Amino acid sequence: MFRCGIAYPRCRWIVPLLLLFAIIFDIVAIAATSGWVEDEDAKSHYASMWQQCRGRNDQWNCKSLSEYSWAQAVAALMIIGLLILIITFIISIVALCCTLNIALLPVIGVLLIIVVILQVIALIIYPVKFNEMIFEGNYYYTWAYGFGWGATILSIGCAFLFCCLPRYENELRDESKIKYIYSSA
Repeated sequence: MFRCGIAYPRCRWIVPLLLLFAIIFDIVAIAATSGWVEDEDAKSHYASMWQQCRGRNDQWNCKSLSEYSWAQAVAALMIIGLLILIITFIISIVALCCTLNIALLPVIGVLLIIVVILQVIALIIYPVKFNEMIFEGNYYYTWAYGFGWGATILSIGCAFLFCCLPRYENELRDESKIKYIYSSA
């Protein structure tokens, strides 16, 4: 008959894959040399998590943001979040793909919540302090900053899934009975 819902055995592979995408997004956001902030016309001022550059016509004067304590905090929070994200990816591979270890799933969920908290704090501190200390007109937060938020959103979704999956142990093991929507009397 008709069966609806999530194919839980597929979650064993899809959720770690989502974590891998979150790791890639975080690496792109952290490693980007430009793309966190650009001025209105993107021709005279841009900044990344690490430096800001001013100039015109291919003559740029770049200055490190590491002299600001807020920039050091943003970098530290993003890197710590990335490291915890890598650890959760490894644990999720062990818990879901090698063997099915349901006890590790809430641990992964809690670690991902910590990642989300760290990265949300970093992604909020950056624009607030950038606007407060460096602001000189209209700026746009661009692609690399967006990758940081993308990694954080993926982490939120994965945290939710890892916290909810232990309730569906039989479905994950593919041992559940088929539930039909319609049954004839």
